[in-house]
Amino acid sequence: MRLILIGVISVICGFNPNGSATREFKFKEVPSPIANDAAATAKLALIDGDLDPNSADLSALIDGRLPGDEDDPGANVFFNSGSSGGRFRMDLGHAIDIAQINSYSWHPNSRGPQLYKLYAAAGTEPQLDLNPKRGIDPATRGWKFIATVSTLPQQGEDGGQYGVSVRDASGSLGKYRYLLFDCYVTELYDNRGNTFYSEIDVIERPRKP
Repeated sequence: MRLILIGVISVICGFNPNGSATREFKFKEVPSPIANDAAATAKLALIDGDLDPNSADLSALIDGRLPGDEDDPGANVFFNSGSSGGRFRMDLGHAIDIAQINSYSWHPNSRGPQLYKLYAAAGTEPQLDLNPKRGIDPATRGWKFIATVSTLPQQGEDGGQYGVSVRDASGSLGKYRYLLFDCYVTELYDNRGNTFYSEIDVIERPRKP
């Protein structure tokens, strides 16, 4: 487990090596995926880049179904081989108070680690661009930068199962309707550096009685 502090925002990273990973995605500090989170009914849109022909469509990120093993392309979302990744947007339907944003991935080799930048918007920002292409800094188009997520290992194997939880010390990341994921390749040694993203959960902060 690694803990990366960004101001009051923390990025908690969990890892299971190939030999001990299971489809339950159990980690010491990162919660396992759940099926009834706030993203379960979200709408997903590809903003830039192309999904690999063997990838599942974007809805696999929120369907609550997890890969059966470490190399299950039809149960994961990943960008085209040889590409530099891409961007996709999540629309939660209305602004909610977000407690955590959790992402999960699983692959036996270099498509296991996660590397992306996370942005958020309430939907009321002046001149908000919902479709910022690569080369445009979303922060200049109405989006708020939340965190950079990187589970790239400092040494040892890349492959395995990764879980990430982005959260704030206050208990709230803020009230947002839209999330933007700007995904990058994990390595450039070959054409297989785009992460197998298995699931993304958005956890709403409990309302006070």
